Amino acid sequence: AASAAQPPRRGTGLVPGLIVAVLALAAAVVASLAIGARPIPPAEVVGALLGQGTQSVVGIVGELRANRTVLGLVCGAALGASGALMQAVTRNPIADPGILGVNAGAALGVVAGATLTGGLGLASTVWFALAGAGVASAIILLLSTSALAASSPVRLTLAGVALAAVLSGLSQTFVVLDETVLQAYSFWQVGSLTARSIDEVTGVIPLVVAGALIALLLLRGLDALALGDDSAVALGVRPGWVRVWSLVAVALLAGTATALAGPISFVGLVVPHLVRGLVGPSLIRVVPLSMVVAPALLLVADVVGRVIAGGSETPAGVVMAFIGAPLLVAYLAAGRRVGVA
Repeated sequence: AASAAQPPRRGTGLVPGLIVAVLALAAAVVASLAIGARPIPPAEVVGALLGQGTQSVVGIVGELRANRTVLGLVCGAALGASGALMQAVTRNPIADPGILGVNAGAALGVVAGATLTGGLGLASTVWFALAGAGVASAIILLLSTSALAASSPVRLTLAGVALAAVLSGLSQTFVVLDETVLQAYSFWQVGSLTARSIDEVTGVIPLVVAGALIALLLLRGLDALALGDDSAVALGVRPGWVRVWSLVAVALLAGTATALAGPISFVGLVVPHLVRGLVGPSLIRVVPLSMVVAPALLLVADVVGRVIAGGSETPAGVVMAFIGAPLLVAYLAAGRRVGVA
């Protein structure tokens, strides 16, 4: 009886967890700049960032690796926050923008935009990606409140996988019908941090910032929503508005990340669980820390992809699939339900 009365573990606290997360992110950034087909000592990395050193080192670090590092930071933060939000608003511990079809919706938007505009340029496709992500998010939100899937995370996951398959099939149809998009899409669809320049990334950072701010403003409402709609209303929260704005935030975050780097799955699934193990279930802690831990994980996946292929390169999206897919299968096989704030 005494053990049953023990309160749930609250984690290590936001500040210690944030310190650990920032240190991990700093280490990942250093690794991203220094490690690759040609390892570069940290001192030369610093010099290259300042424009000093040989032309080859400055080109590798100051342009190629700096571009993909900035892209990894932005996309990782967006995917981590969107995954935590989706798990909260759907009350599904195995929700993820990639698994539930949001990334596939954004990818369909990118392909549709590329078909209409004649290329995969970010400026011409990002708004199509946001629209596709928004439609997919709305479908998932409706499914999460339906009698069919609301009571079972596994059913919602299967419905999301089916939705992703349908949307991916539509994307392939667009690609097959337009050969000018095929070559670029074949590389982009696997999820890579090499496709965009810093100028392109900085141009859409306001979209990620807007999504992140909306997410942060929703945290107390989502924590209240975890107690049930009636309890949330009693606490002054409007469940419908919280869900709608959560949909907007997920569409902004996942849609922009997909337009930048392609449909990268499992970052939003793995990171919130890691963070909950560190700081407890409260979303006021989980979402901000997910925005720090997720870029670190994505950058590590990118670094691993550079060194495991023996001279060639494995895209970060493929590496994340090797990391996340076994974890998802293990979770489903265990048949456990993890509480999601």
